Amino acid sequence: MQEGSFIWGRLEKQYRTAEKWMDWVWVLVLLLAAVLLFTINLGQLPLRDWDEGTVAQVAREIWRAPAGSMHWLYPTLGGEPYYNKPPLMHLLIAWAYSLGGVHEWTSRLPGALLSALSVPLVYYIGREIFHQRWAAIYSALTYLTMLPVVRHGRLAMLDGAAVCFFMIMILCLLRSRRNLRYCLGVGIGFGFICLTKGMLGLLLGAIALVFLFWDTPRLLTSRYMWTGIFIGILPVTFWYGAQFVHYGNTYAKIGMMNQSLSRVWQSVENHSGPPWYYLLEILKYTWPWLIFLPSSLRFAWENRNLNWAKLVLVWCGVYLIAVSLMGTKLPWYVFPIYPGIALACGAKLAEIENMPLLSSYPRYLIVSLAVLSVVATSGSIYYSLGSTAKADLQLIFAAVAITMAITAILAERGDRQFLKVLFWGSYVSLLLLMKSNYWVWELGEAYPVKPVAQMIQQANPKVTKIYTSFSYHRPSLDFYSDRIIIPASSTQMKSYWQSNEQPYLLLDETTLQNLKLESVKLVKHASGLSLVTKNTK
Repeated sequence: MQEGSFIWGRLEKQYRTAEKWMDWVWVLVLLLAAVLLFTINLGQLPLRDWDEGTVAQVAREIWRAPAGSMHWLYPTLGGEPYYNKPPLMHLLIAWAYSLGGVHEWTSRLPGALLSALSVPLVYYIGREIFHQRWAAIYSALTYLTMLPVVRHGRLAMLDGAAVCFFMIMILCLLRSRRNLRYCLGVGIGFGFICLTKGMLGLLLGAIALVFLFWDTPRLLTSRYMWTGIFIGILPVTFWYGAQFVHYGNTYAKIGMMNQSLSRVWQSVENHSGPPWYYLLEILKYTWPWLIFLPSSLRFAWENRNLNWAKLVLVWCGVYLIAVSLMGTKLPWYVFPIYPGIALACGAKLAEIENMPLLSSYPRYLIVSLAVLSVVATSGSIYYSLGSTAKADLQLIFAAVAITMAITAILAERGDRQFLKVLFWGSYVSLLLLMKSNYWVWELGEAYPVKPVAQMIQQANPKVTKIYTSFSYHRPSLDFYSDRIIIPASSTQMKSYWQSNEQPYLLLDETTLQNLKLESVKLVKHASGLSLVTKNTK
C-alpha cells in the first residue's frame, strides 16, 4: 500500500513538473511572438497627434530636466504644468531617451514591450480559470492577433501599459484565492494603473471587486487583500498629495475636474459619440474574431456559474457599460475590454476544438470566413491597379484573403486544423501590416509634420511660441519642432504681428494673402505652409 502511494506521489510530482515546463515553453513562444509583432518597424513612422505627441513631449522635458530636480514629480508640457496624467509612463520613456536618444523608436518602445508582456499574462490568466491548456493558448493567441491591440499597443500612449498592469492585478487576484501572498500583487497592479492613467484605476479596480463579490466574497473581508491594496495605494496617495501641496486648488480644478472627472459627463475637445460608439469600434476592428464573439458571450452566459465565465461577463459587461456612458469618446478607451473578449473567445474556440468529428463546422462560420476572403481579395485587386497601386497593401490583403480562404475550406471539411491556420495567417497578416508604412493611418489626415518641423528647426526662431493658421493644435508638431505651435484666428494673428518686434507665423498660402501683413519676410516653405516673420531691414 505504501509502495503504491509512493509511486503515485512520484508520478504526480513528475506530472506537475512537466506541466510547469510546458507552461514555460508556451510563455516563451508567446512572448517572443509578441515582442516581434509589437516592435518590428516601430520607429519608421512619425509620432501621431494627440497622445503620442503629448506623451513624448512630457517625457522629453523630464529627460532634459537638470539632475536632482523634481521635474519627475511635477512634469511640464511646453514649460507649463502638466496636470492630465500621472507620469509613470512618461518616466519610462524618459529613461529610454537617456539610453537610446530621443526619437520614435525610444518613444514607443516602453509601451510596446509592456503590451507584448500582456500576451503571456493572458495565457497565465487562462491557466488560472480554464481546465484546458488550449483554452488559455487560444485566449492569448486571440489577444495577440487583434488589430486594435497591436496598433494601440505599439503607440507611445498609456493604454497598453495600463492594460498590462490590470492583467497583473487580475492574475494576482485569481492566485490569491489559494495563496494570500498574491494580495500584495493586487495592490501593486492597482497602484501602477493609477500612476499610469489616474482615474481609470478606479473603474478597473471596481471590475475586480465586482468579480470578487460574485466569485470569491471571502477575499473581500481578508485583511491580506486590503493590506495589499493599501500598500499599492501609498505611492498613488503620495503623488496626488504632492500635486495638491504644490499646485493647490489649481490642480483640483484642472487636473482632477477638467481633465479627468469631467470626461465622464461631458465631451472633451469635441470627442463625443453615441452610447453605441464602442460597440461600433469592436464591430469594425476585431475581425476575424468577431465571427466567434456572439457565440463566445452566449457560451459564457450559459456557464455563468463557473469562475471563468463570471470574470468574462463582469470584465466585458461592466467596462463596456461604463465607457459607453462617458461623455468623452475616443477609440483607444475601449482597449481594456479586449483581454476579456480574448478570454471569452478562447473558451469557445477550445470547445470548438473538442467538438465531435463533423462533416463541417457551423454554416455561419464558413460563410463568414468566405466573405472575409472575398473582401480581402477585392482589396488586394484594388491596390494592384494603376493610380491606387500600393504593393504593401496588395500583399497584406492577399495574405488575409489566402488565410480566410484556406480556413473556410478546412472548416467546410470539418478539419480541426482550421483554427491553427486562422491564427497563423492572422499573425502573418498583422506582421506584414506592422512592417509596412500604413499601420498608423491617421498620419494621412493632415499635412506631414516632420518636413514642417524640420523647416522650423532650420530657421531656429528665437521665440518658443508660433501662431499658425491651421485649424487645430498638433502636439506632434510641437514635439518635432521643439516649439509650441498655436492655432489662431486672423484677428489674433494680426494683433500678434503688430504688437511684437519679431513675430513668427506659420501660414497657408490663402491666409498669407488674406492677412495682407506689412514687411513680410518669407523664412522657409514646406508642405504648403510658409514660415514668415517681419523684415526688420
